[in-house]
Amino acid sequence: MAGSTHTVTNQAPPLVQYDVFGSDRALLEAVERHLAPEAREDGLAELSALGRTCGSAQVREWGVQADENPPRLRTHDRYGHRIDEVDFHPAWHRLLGKGVSAGLTAAWGRPGGHVRRAAAFLMWTQVDAGTCCPLSMTHAAVPALRADPELAAEWEPRLTSVIYDRALRPAGQKPGALFGMGMTEKQGGSDVRSNTTAARPLAEDGTYALTGHKWFCSAPMSDAFLVLAQAPGGLTCFLVPRVLEDGSRNVFALQRLKDKLGNRSNASAEVEFDGTWARRVGEEGRGVRTIIGMVSATRLDCVLGSAGLMRQAVAQAVHHCAHREAFGGKLLDKPLMRNVLADLALESEAATTLGLRLAAAYDDGGEQERALLRIAVPAAKYWVTKRCAPVAVEAAECLGGNGYVEESGMPRLVRESPLNSIWEGAGNVQALDVLRALRDPATLDAYLREVGRARGADHRLDAAIKGLLTELADLEGVEGRARRLTERLALVLQGSLLVRYAPPEVADAFCAGRLGGDAGTAFGTLPPTLDLTTITTRAHPTP
Repeated sequence: MAGSTHTVTNQAPPLVQYDVFGSDRALLEAVERHLAPEAREDGLAELSALGRTCGSAQVREWGVQADENPPRLRTHDRYGHRIDEVDFHPAWHRLLGKGVSAGLTAAWGRPGGHVRRAAAFLMWTQVDAGTCCPLSMTHAAVPALRADPELAAEWEPRLTSVIYDRALRPAGQKPGALFGMGMTEKQGGSDVRSNTTAARPLAEDGTYALTGHKWFCSAPMSDAFLVLAQAPGGLTCFLVPRVLEDGSRNVFALQRLKDKLGNRSNASAEVEFDGTWARRVGEEGRGVRTIIGMVSATRLDCVLGSAGLMRQAVAQAVHHCAHREAFGGKLLDKPLMRNVLADLALESEAATTLGLRLAAAYDDGGEQERALLRIAVPAAKYWVTKRCAPVAVEAAECLGGNGYVEESGMPRLVRESPLNSIWEGAGNVQALDVLRALRDPATLDAYLREVGRARGADHRLDAAIKGLLTELADLEGVEGRARRLTERLALVLQGSLLVRYAPPEVADAFCAGRLGGDAGTAFGTLPPTLDLTTITTRAHPTP
């Protein structure tokens, strides 16, 4: 029987075969703004090519395949030998290879490397957030390893390589290597100083045998890991290779893989150490100080990852509403839907602008920029990652019932959206880190100098800065309101950046809705007198 009643109309076409970079005005302008002139031409060409790759139907399909076929743990081979390996779908290896070749682990040694990588990471998250985990940790391991110049000289060329080699063999025989990380344990979680994994010194100077467990070990298929353990001198950072120099497997017993809400393509494991060989990184008793450089870099990646997820959610919502007709016209042209989409777009643009500004601070490397990072990274990590989930859920609602169906891709974004808020220190950890940063007058001074550059440009921003100064003047009992203070620090910083760099329509709407109190608590409650059409047009991912 002919399907005469099944003519398909009024459906948005798939959002594929488009330039993820060139169609993201906020991202493109941030890269142009922060890249030095001598690096701009090459950087823009490189990112444009990656943007087309990220928007291609083939790469998008690989992302779906990797997510739908999660990794499998193999503890033993067919003969009963312990092997502790993780099997991944071929799509995972294709994606990880492309991520490495795109320079997502190679920021540290080239002009504008952090800005270029930040933009690439933000785009790559929109393809598959799972592969971003090993890419992030490999990138972030470099500053931690630099605590030991000898180790850094050995490992840094491997970590910053653009060649992906999936083989499990000694790292010295590979053209490139990946890093994982193991900090948290069952009894401690974020309180890593309560770790019980023990490190016993061996005869060779700087080497130890580890005994204990890690409750979360990310990317267990990696070539090496940075872990924390209790040495005779206190909590210490160690490098644990997966395969030893003689080709034998290090003791790295994978107990199980975590069954996670999202981030399905990536493996997260519980691992046991039992006489596991390790090399000390930095001094005994200074493990947290040694590994904090890695933590800071991965926290910035949480900001960038959430910004990428938000951008993809907004792009999908705007794209759908630009094609879908209801109640006599395009959804995009309906005043109430336009308000929702513009509000979502503001959140996305503010996250992108802040993330790229912090990446530029890494590239600058000056004393004041380092001071800014000490307070701005945890504040941004706290706020941007928390905004990701409500943005993803509201964007899915813009597609109606279609947004609740797996084929739309929106449920995958929703499942992924809480992740970056939890990993690398949840909200309270970030807020407390902000309080610690405020103890250093240079850190607060760097922050106030940054937001002060926009003073006088918008009365709502000026009032928000004044209110923030009042809060900072009274730090009595501040821990109980640390979240509120951290939120205000992040919002004022975002507002100052948008006032300086974004189109007036975007800055006006952000200051009205986020700083001026002229909006409700749900998305789509911006004052209708704002120029919302310009904001939604700017957010459109034009194929």
